[in-house]
Order: sequence, then structure tokens, then C-alpha cells
Amino acid sequence: MKTSMFLFLAAAAIAAPPTYKVVGHIKVGGPGSWDYVYVDSANHRLYVSHGTQTEVIDTSTDKIAGVIPDTNGVHGIAVAPDLGKGFTSNGRDNDVTVFDIKTLKVLSRIKTGQNPDSIIYEPVTHRVFTFNGRSKDSTAIDAKTGNVITSSIPLNGKPEFSQVDGKGNVYANVEDTNEIVVVDARNALVSRRYSIAPCDSPSGLAIDPKGRLYSVCDNKMMIVSDPAAGKVIAQVEIGQGPDGVAYDDGYAFSANGRDGTITMVGETSPGKFAPLATIPTMRGARTIGADQKAHKLYLPAAEFGPPAPAKDGKKSRPQPVPDSFQIVIVGR
Repeated sequence: MKTSMFLFLAAAAIAAPPTYKVVGHIKVGGPGSWDYVYVDSANHRLYVSHGTQTEVIDTSTDKIAGVIPDTNGVHGIAVAPDLGKGFTSNGRDNDVTVFDIKTLKVLSRIKTGQNPDSIIYEPVTHRVFTFNGRSKDSTAIDAKTGNVITSSIPLNGKPEFSQVDGKGNVYANVEDTNEIVVVDARNALVSRRYSIAPCDSPSGLAIDPKGRLYSVCDNKMMIVSDPAAGKVIAQVEIGQGPDGVAYDDGYAFSANGRDGTITMVGETSPGKFAPLATIPTMRGARTIGADQKAHKLYLPAAEFGPPAPAKDGKKSRPQPVPDSFQIVIVGR
């Protein structure tokens, strides 16, 4: 009896999820406008989209290592480590900046569809895909040469974040149709799509080692789906205002900007998912990146002042406090 109880308690201790909390802040300063971050764990670099430029932070020292300039309206960053190149999606200029990941020197610029948002490198085909919000399509680029392979892959909806599975498939949330669209990277076309209802307005997207996708939705919901089967396998309640989700060490983390929290979601039994913890961060911290080697999460944020006086009966949003832009670090 004592042995059985000991084994039970030991199993429970092993199954207990790790505790994550805010462990630091990196001051960046400048204007309080941002979108995605990208973590290059192997090279200890964090790429931060920041309005008209992209900051690069050395995560071993938490210091700014450099800046990629003139990335106007930058949304996302992609890195091709095998090619030594990085790419930013510049929403205002409808193009991609190509840079050297060692020197951060700008190498070229490539035209895309309108308002490129998410951007991702597909390693099997050595292609970069931008997901263009205004033109509702995807642009496929040869990462080696910089040549545009296909300027417009129709998506029939407004794409948000994207992921790859390492097998030649690219996945993206489609915000206005509540679907996942699957792009065949080799043939640069949409191979299929499937509904992730009851999700409303999916934005952030993460993928786990089993190939399952995690979409965060405006209606306080995370959808876990199986793209191979094209179906939803779980729905989990999260916080308000999510725009990003990251996966680390067996758990999905939703960045809830309106609440200023992270919802930590885990698989409690095969095929069953539940919220395991709520981690306080900062109000407005809505996007997130994960360092899967150091088990740290990085969230851009800023301090906000009171809203300006209402005009014509319309409420105004709180404005960022000048020079308060920063990165919130969450770890174990």
C-alpha cells in the first residue's frame, strides 16, 4: 500500500507542469508600435518588429546587437539558417528585406503582394512565403536566389500567422473565414483548407512536434487541430485579446494582450487539453516567441497612459508611454 502510494505521488510530481513567471525585461525604447518576434535559439538572437525597423537582441546578454533599418510597417521575421539569410515582411512598402544573419547587412529587397504580414521559411524547398493581408494571397520566393516563384497564391481570405511542418507543408490561419489553409510549398498552391469553428478570427498559430496546430481566437478560445485529418480535436478557454501563441516543452502559451496574461495550455490526457496556469505579464503584450532551448518566452510590450478625451462620442485608445517599449521575458 505504501509502495503504491509512493509511486502515485511520484507520478503526480513528474506530471506537474513547470511554473513560468516574468524573469526580466529588456528595455528597447522608441515608439510603441510592434508586431511579431522571432527567436533564433541556435544563434541566441531575438528579432523584434518595431514599426520602421527591426531590432536584433542577443539573448545571451539581453542587449541589442544591431538594427535592420527601413523595414517600414514590419510585421514578421523569418530566418534561413542553412543559407545565412533573414527576411522581414514590410507591410507599408509591400516588400521583403533580405539580410545577412551574421552581419545584419541588408542584401536586397523583393516585392510581394499587398501588406505582407506573416512570413516563414520552408526548409524542404528553401522557399520563403509571405502571407499578404490586403491582397489575401501568398507570395512564394526562392530564398537562395531572391527570385519570386509565384507572386500571388490566392487564399480566398485574410491570412494571419503561419507555420511549417518540415515536410513541405505551410499552414496559415485565415482570419475572416475561420479556417486553416494548407499551402503545398513545392507546387506553390493551396492544397486544402479546413474549418476550425467555433474559433472566431484566428490570429496566432503554433505547431508541436506531433504536427498539431494551436490557433488563438478573438472569442477567448484556443483551437487545437489535426491538419492531417483536417479537423478540430480540442477547444480551450484562454484570456482576452490574443494575437500570438508559442509552443515550448509540451505546452502552448497564448499571449492575451487585453488581459495582460499568458494562458498556459497542456495535454492532460491523450487528446484532451486544458488551461494549466495563468501567467501575469503586461497589458498589451499580445505577441510571443519561444526559445525552446532556454525555455524562455519573449513578449513585446509598452506601458500605456490613460486614453485621450473622447471625440464625437467615440472612445479613444490608451496611448503608449514614450520610450517605454520593452521585451518581457518569461521563464521557469
